[in-house]
Amino acid sequence: MAVYGLENRLVVGVASSALFDLAEADAVFRDQGEEVYRAHQEEHLDDRLGKGVAFPFIRRLLSLNDLSPDDPLVEVIILSRNDPDTGLRVMRSIQSYELPISRAVFMQGRSPYPFMPALNMSLFLSANEDDVREAVALGLPAGRVLGPSAADEGDDQDLRIAFDFDGVLADDAAEQIYQAGGIEDFRFHESANAATPHDPGPLRDFLAGVNRLQRREEERRAQDAGYRMRVHVSLVTARAAPAHERPVRSLKNWGVTVNDAFFLGGIDKSTIMEVLKPHIFFDDQVGHVTGTARSTPSVHVPFGKLNEPERRATGQAQP
Repeated sequence: MAVYGLENRLVVGVASSALFDLAEADAVFRDQGEEVYRAHQEEHLDDRLGKGVAFPFIRRLLSLNDLSPDDPLVEVIILSRNDPDTGLRVMRSIQSYELPISRAVFMQGRSPYPFMPALNMSLFLSANEDDVREAVALGLPAGRVLGPSAADEGDDQDLRIAFDFDGVLADDAAEQIYQAGGIEDFRFHESANAATPHDPGPLRDFLAGVNRLQRREEERRAQDAGYRMRVHVSLVTARAAPAHERPVRSLKNWGVTVNDAFFLGGIDKSTIMEVLKPHIFFDDQVGHVTGTARSTPSVHVPFGKLNEPERRATGQAQP
């Protein structure tokens, strides 16, 4: 069997806490300590873990490997704080769900995110807030999962991904202008600089990887008119006209695309998510994802000044 590297794949790291529901095991660890936790995991080794927040997203992402069976387009790697022994239940559950995940990094009680660059990862998902914040502080693309598992119907093979713009796909420069001068200064600045692309944010490269999958889908459809496109990408931002033009131009300048764009002007994003039903939504504002997480698997990307400790304490919002 040929062995391929990770250079040309979309590589996603996922913690067991994001892929599976570990609430019961975590409670054992917190309440009764490590030794009882180890015994619990051994006793329940063949009991399949429940699906976590990121499970539907990961399953659908991996299903796109049918576009290139001989050289998969997507690689998902487990990054875990468990040691190999206690991680066995996670790997057994992966096998039970028939997820094509074969690579894993188990770091006993230590943060696994430093291995992201070595593994060519463009995204790391975890429920561990400290790991995510430390990764983002080092310039790594990471997010903390929140909310319920999305509906994971077997006959629905679509993959719907939604992104906020500022602090997620773009940097947070515009958000800093809003913070300093308010909404009018923000609108004036963004209108005056509409032709100047933003600097990329933490998830621009992940979107570029998703776009590569979409191009492979387009190639398949060119060969098979009956092929149905599965990947759908939406931009959902609190921006509104006249501040809408610069994001569109920035995406084009970066060479990335979205299928839809929602410029909401402050409308509650959770109402849109209930209709859009993405399998995952990325936003840099914890206030936004707290709302969307009631119905939508959501990811908080703690990037930029808004997410610095003193800003979090004030609860100040951004556009």
